[in-house]
Amino acid sequence: MIGFHSTRLARHAAALAFCGLFTPAAGALETTSVSGPVEVRVELSPDAPVIGDPMILRIEARAEPDVEVLMPAFGEALDRFRIVDFVPRQDLDEAGRTLQSQRYTLQAPGSGEHVLPSLLLEFIDHRPGRDPAPEDLDAYEILTESIPFSVASVILDSTSADLSPPMEPLGPRDRRSLPWQWLVPAGLLLALAGLLAARAWQRWSQQAAVRSAWEIANADLDALLAEPLPRESRVNAFFVELSGIVRSYLENRFSVRSPELTTERFLETVSGSPDLGDAHQLLLRDFLGQCDLVKFAHHVPSPEAIRETIFTARRFIDETRGNPGGSQADAASAGAGKDPATEASPS
Repeated sequence: MIGFHSTRLARHAAALAFCGLFTPAAGALETTSVSGPVEVRVELSPDAPVIGDPMILRIEARAEPDVEVLMPAFGEALDRFRIVDFVPRQDLDEAGRTLQSQRYTLQAPGSGEHVLPSLLLEFIDHRPGRDPAPEDLDAYEILTESIPFSVASVILDSTSADLSPPMEPLGPRDRRSLPWQWLVPAGLLLALAGLLAARAWQRWSQQAAVRSAWEIANADLDALLAEPLPRESRVNAFFVELSGIVRSYLENRFSVRSPELTTERFLETVSGSPDLGDAHQLLLRDFLGQCDLVKFAHHVPSPEAIRETIFTARRFIDETRGNPGGSQADAASAGAGKDPATEASPS
């Protein structure tokens, strides 16, 4: 009985929370599209952002029971904006309706007029007596309306149109007062000293970045694996955090801007990088592919598959710690990594 009441309370809470999602935020731009058993709402806030302000984009869909909604793929149609954060969510209410949402944190590339493009959602109708999809198509389609908006530039309140009066004209320069015989050698010495100092600082900062990137990634990975392996309801969030650790490591270690790129575009970016050898690029492609299966295809891996993916992440971080551009022979030394069987405690 306690478990039954807890389940009902959880469903009540989920329904109330998602109902709150369908309530427009103050100062937000929104559009709503309805197609048969599915209602889609798109909200962008704030409605009048200033350059540099984060913008919150919410894509929310409510579907009748036995109707499967296919949300847009990560970052689809949003390439013109920088994606800072992405949080997907899915629940069921007491009536069995599917409640799905995607929350993006965006930054505009500049001030001026912009347009949030139309977004494509799909759904499959599994209700008895209904056609699952239109003839010759895999699913029904819903195309949301585009949302135009303006991004204001920063204008200082202290800006004034009053100009200062012109200065007095300069008198003739006395060349005899300038020690030319000392200025040129001193300038050359200063330039040489600055060049040597800049090179020394660059070497030190690169070594510090490698060390700190590896330490941060391992600390984050150890914290994530301190808990037992995730159960089915937590697998998606676990893989989002695991892939985020590897992407942050790549950004800190190799200065690769990864959080705003989709997996395919990110792999295209690193494919031409001299810092990652072919073997490590293949290892990274396999790891990110496994994560995307869980995050976007709702695949639920077995405990053994989860341990193998954890092992792949640990191996990639360890092998690229101080060996950029490693060869396939370097990557073949997998024995240097940790055993995936001991990487996380069983659930």
